[in-house]
Order: sequence, then structure tokens, then C-alpha cells
Amino acid sequence: MRRPDQQTTTRPTPDAAPGTTPDTPPAEATGPGTRRTADTGGAARSPDPAGPRPAGDLTTEAALAPYLQGQAAEFLRSLRLHHEHSAPADSGGHDAAAATRALRRSARRISGSLHTFRAALDPLWADQLRAELAWLSGILAREHAYANRLTRLVEALHQLSGPALPAARGVRDAGESATSDAQGRAALGVGAARAGALLERRLTLARTRSHSAALQALGSSRFHAVADAVALLASDVPLAPGTAGRTAEALLEPAERAEQRLLTAVAALPPDDTEPYNEAQDAAWHQARLLLRLHRYAHEVVLGAADPALTGAGHALDLHRDAVEAAGAAAAAARTPRIAPATAYALGVLHADQRHEVEAARTVFRETWPYAAALSTP
Repeated sequence: MRRPDQQTTTRPTPDAAPGTTPDTPPAEATGPGTRRTADTGGAARSPDPAGPRPAGDLTTEAALAPYLQGQAAEFLRSLRLHHEHSAPADSGGHDAAAATRALRRSARRISGSLHTFRAALDPLWADQLRAELAWLSGILAREHAYANRLTRLVEALHQLSGPALPAARGVRDAGESATSDAQGRAALGVGAARAGALLERRLTLARTRSHSAALQALGSSRFHAVADAVALLASDVPLAPGTAGRTAEALLEPAERAEQRLLTAVAALPPDDTEPYNEAQDAAWHQARLLLRLHRYAHEVVLGAADPALTGAGHALDLHRDAVEAAGAAAAAARTPRIAPATAYALGVLHADQRHEVEAARTVFRETWPYAAALSTP
């Protein structure tokens, strides 16, 4: 997106005039892409660690192809480490998990870049490889997600079943509040242990199945075809006909469209006074998270590094996703047939706690989102 009042985050800065710096913001920027400066006393944000990429070097051959080849090389390196640490003689489960995370990270970046810059690449090849990488990333993510969800829920149960329950929303009479809280703590104390055991059984079973599915996928002919395609990508990037020698606009325009989609999605998010239990609104936040990820990868391609101003907002959306999924797991466990009332009560309290974590993550996102105008209207 081109904005007359603010240079886009994905467009390299042209050579600055004498006495100025490339990162000096305009004096009066009030458009939808205006960065917040109140938190730094009005000072300009720090430039990207790798520095802006010169506009003259921004071609598919000089920017996109090396980026995809580097991510492909990282994919193959992570795959080799995963095979080494997954061997029966190797007991380093932590190293195998780290290799899996690195494998997913490179797969996401390749897939996201193929999506954003599809017009600069062979479209049939890009669509096929992107779909296969999305399949692989999803398969590898499930085991890690179930493990983190179980840890999160068990820790939350321990906190909730402590000496006091969280303060109730709304105002109640002091005597009524004390009596109700005492009864709630007693009921929660009885059901928390059973609720934790139920969650552990359900999520451990899901994690075991996901682990088996991941091992099966990594040994399948489908995965070997994906690995072969990535190995070819590490040495040769299939560009679209006529792409060679094109100007920087071939990359700038798709990157700016990705940025505009993100800004539009954030501006359309529900206002901060909405009810946290309205799960129908979760999809809009998940979509904003995916668009932020695509924008971050496009920023890496065009400018050579991720935008540090979006780190906090991205982390808040990750926490939002985790809390939403944890609340869903608690609600699903509460629907287990023939569970004790105390267990159902503990799971209900846990679900409410995680939905409030959803609300907290949304608040953090609004506080850390660097574009002030995008959140100025409810």
C-alpha cells in the first residue's frame, strides 16, 4: 500500500538527503499507517538490525530468490538434525523438539513467501509446494500444541485452586461475596484434581496420536516428495516468465498489499469493550495473526529483517491463540459424559479463566500495536 503521509514498512528507504537519516519519520503523519511514538517520547523507532535493503537491489534475483534458498537450506539442515536426534540411540528429546520447531519455522516462511509473492514465481509450482508445506507444518505443530496446552491448563488449575479464587466480575454484597467465595474454593478444591487428571488423559492421548501421525508423515512418500522439492528450491527458484530483470515493484506491490490486508483486518477487530465469552469473535483475531505473520515474512524479504516494532503485537496474538485453544479444551472436557459435578465446576472455572486470558491478550495487543490510527475507532 502506498500512503502519501507515511512510508510503508515494506518499502526500502531511498537515499536520504544530507543531514537526514533514512529512519526519520515525517513531521505530521496521521494516516492509517502512522506509528505510535508516545511510548518513546516522540523519538523515532530504531531501524531494522540488518539495515534497510537498497532499493536498487530489490529484484527477484537479488532478494526473493536468495531468501527462499536460505530458508530451504535451513529446512534441510533442520531435517538432518531431526533425523539425528530422533534416532533410537539418541536420548535428546529436547534437541529433537528444537529441530522440529526449526523445521516448522522455515516451512512457514517458505509457504508464506510463496503466497505473498506468487505473481513473481511459477504459480503452479508455488501453489503446490505451499499446500504441501502447510500440510507438513500443521502435522508437526499438533504434538507441540497439545503439550503446551496441557501445561498451561494444569498450571492454571493449580493457581485457581489456591487460597483464593479470582475476583468475580461485577459488584456484590460483602457478606454474600465472602460466603460464595468460600463455597467456591471448597468446590474447586474437590474438583481441581479430578479435572487435572481428566485433562491429562485427554490431552496426553491427543499428543500421543499426534506424535504417531507426525512420525508416519515424516516417513511417507508425500513428505519425501516435499523434501525433494525443497532441496531443488535450495539451488533453483522457479520464477515466473518475464520476471528476470523486473524492477523493484514486482516485490514491493505484493508486500504492500500484504501490509494493507493486515491493517484492514486490525481496523475491523471488535472493540475492547466486547464480552470475552463471545467466541464468534475469535476468528477475526486468528485471521489478524495469520496476516501479521505474512506481513512479517514479506518484511524479511524486502528489507532483510523482521520489523521489531511488531514483535510485541505478534507475541500477544500468539498468547491469544493459546488461550482460545486452552479454553476450548476445558469446555470440551467439561462435556465428558458422567463426570462429577465438582469436576465440571472446576472445568467451568478453568474455561472462564482462560477466556479472561483471551481478553487480556487482546488488551496487550492494542497496547503494543504500533499503528495508532488503526485502533482509534471502535
